[in-house]
Amino acid sequence: MLPIVKKVSGFYNAYVLGVLTVGYILGELGHYLIGVTSKQTAIELDYGDKACQQNNTRFTRHELPKQCSLVKEEDSCLALTYNETAYCEWNYNGLGIDYQILAGPTFILVFTIAGVFMGFAADKYNRVKMLTVCTLIFAVAIILQGTVEAYWQLLLLRMVMALGESGCNPLATGIMSDIFPENKRALVMAIFNWGIYGGYGIAFPVGRYITKSNFFNLGWRMCYLGTGVLAVLLAALTGTTLKEPERKAIGEGDRTKDGKKIGLWKVLANPAMIMLMIAASIRHSGGMTFAYNADLYYNTYFPDVDLGWWLFAVTIGIGSVGVVVGGVVSDKIVAKMGIRSRALVLAVSQLIATLPAFGSVYYDPLWAMITLGCSYFFAEMWFGIVFAIVVEIVPLQVRSSTIGVFLFVMNNVGGNLPILLDPVAKMIGFREAFMIFYAGFYGISSVLFLITCFLLEGKPKDNDSTTAVGEEKIDGLEAHTRQMRGHDNSVFSVDEVLPHNGRPAVIPQHLQLSSNGQDKYTPVTRESSRL
Repeated sequence: MLPIVKKVSGFYNAYVLGVLTVGYILGELGHYLIGVTSKQTAIELDYGDKACQQNNTRFTRHELPKQCSLVKEEDSCLALTYNETAYCEWNYNGLGIDYQILAGPTFILVFTIAGVFMGFAADKYNRVKMLTVCTLIFAVAIILQGTVEAYWQLLLLRMVMALGESGCNPLATGIMSDIFPENKRALVMAIFNWGIYGGYGIAFPVGRYITKSNFFNLGWRMCYLGTGVLAVLLAALTGTTLKEPERKAIGEGDRTKDGKKIGLWKVLANPAMIMLMIAASIRHSGGMTFAYNADLYYNTYFPDVDLGWWLFAVTIGIGSVGVVVGGVVSDKIVAKMGIRSRALVLAVSQLIATLPAFGSVYYDPLWAMITLGCSYFFAEMWFGIVFAIVVEIVPLQVRSSTIGVFLFVMNNVGGNLPILLDPVAKMIGFREAFMIFYAGFYGISSVLFLITCFLLEGKPKDNDSTTAVGEEKIDGLEAHTRQMRGHDNSVFSVDEVLPHNGRPAVIPQHLQLSSNGQDKYTPVTRESSRL
């Protein structure tokens, strides 16, 4: 570390969280900028659909005799006038299957596959160094996106950007899990994973207003160039000021009672983990639908109203409060109800968010933004809590690997489902399809999270802790996945449990058991609760 970091070591953990979160925000800003700049990008690079659009903001949509978006033919579009002034144009609108492929599948394809390998690598190699390289890769890719001259170049660079971003979550999650205690875990994960929503929240004003400002006559390209340069600086900061934390592992919690190590695939095959993946995937799909299409939706239906700063305020301001509240509430009630409470918070929050989410699509701008704010407060509680559950219910030796696989499933399902928005929109309309894939998926995820809640274990009862070793009926996999009370992530260091250093593994004395199975520091009348 640099000397300046040592002087403020008391704030080091908060500093690490800040650096990791800002880096994540920049990566997601580069990811979601395409959703805001797509119209301008499509006009220059010739991709996507063409449609009739209002081009004269001197008129409000209520004054016009006919809305441009209702006209489906070019000649009829150009013939529309008001007070002898043409107010429509036939041009690329930034939508279409080309855009959906660019925004979703090509990015997700690389992101998810690379994310699995990043998760496995994070369990073995220096995570800070890997994160530095990953940040540098996506930073350079974002810069180069601002120089493209063809659609295929943009497509390729988004895939390179996905490669870099794929390491951010598993690497950063592993680092944070090793430096923050359990009672702050959901809040920390929520703050970090808010980087996704922070990224696309900032994308609204950056994509809209920097493009309109046309700095150095670069238009939309300046958005990418500026974001990429900041990300390069973050990569340098990550590599020079962060240190690799000591890995914390668990002892007997990672093995069955007969001493066999629990494998990754056994953990992933558990019903609770499978249901959590499905629920998270559906919820993620709703969020991705909004992220990729919100700006285009509001521009299509309300072309005379500038909602850029409104969208920024809702996603950044209200979303931030929701993220923090969700993390705090989850951390507080988990002590009373066990890990099950986190899933309950997910189910309730997404249920409450569903109805106002429908309102944000149904109403005109003012009430659309009000209901969006109400929805966002509850909706954005989900991401950090999901990964707090994952961190707590899997053995630490496969923690990063599990996160990588979890992200692979969640992003493949959630990231690719929005591609169906385009064909469905052509059948029933953009607004109706947007409503289904965005708000409708919130409601579906709420039900799935509720089902997950019943597959997780509640707070252990007192008599559960007095079960004798010889009477234990739950073996290996069942003990670690069905009875998901969580793993203690703060007890053992690597040297204490892993004989890689040439010394036998030693458990701290105050946690050792005597030959008869009793805790050495517990009266013999009370049996140990460590098994």
